[in-house]
Parts: sequence; structure tokens; C-alpha cells
Amino acid sequence: MASTDSKTTEDVSSRAKTVHPPMYKVILHNDDYTTMEFVVEILTTVFGKSLEKATQIMLNIHNKGKEMCGIYPRQIAETKVETVHNLATNKGFPLKSTMEKE
Repeated sequence: MASTDSKTTEDVSSRAKTVHPPMYKVILHNDDYTTMEFVVEILTTVFGKSLEKATQIMLNIHNKGKEMCGIYPRQIAETKVETVHNLATNKGFPLKSTMEKE
């Protein structure tokens, strides 16, 4: 009987480990008004990027029109999008941030 109980416990715990919450990409979009310096500031403060990585992402946003800044669980992604919009609005920039399911 003990071997059946341990087998059941192993099956349940191995199934629980394989279930992951859906992840979401957070994307910044280019516009003609937000300064490159502000985008770099957002990338370093909100997304925790190094100055070099933030500059690279900012240039991709500028040249390609948009770029992914990170992949997060839904609630964290929503918070990051909202934080970007709040900071941009407070500075008078129309910086757009969106999220999409990975």
C-alpha cells in the first residue's frame, strides 16, 4: 500500500511542476515625440536593463517601430505596461507600451 501512495505522490508532483502560467511579451512602440533618452530611462528603471542593453533596445524601437522589452507573467506584464504609461504621461510623452501572449 505504501508503494501506491508514493507513486501517486510522485505523479501529482511531477504534473504540478510542468504547469506554467502563460507568459506575456511587453513591447514598446516608436513615436515621433518621445525622446530616445526617456526610452533608455524607462528601459533601465522599469525593465532593469543595463545602459548598453537599453540603448540597443531603444535603437531597435526607433529603427523597427517596436521591440520586446521582456517576458513576464500576466500581472507583472500589466503592471509594467501601466508603469510605462504613467511615467510617459507624467513627462508629457505619448510612449505606447503593449503586451501580447507569448
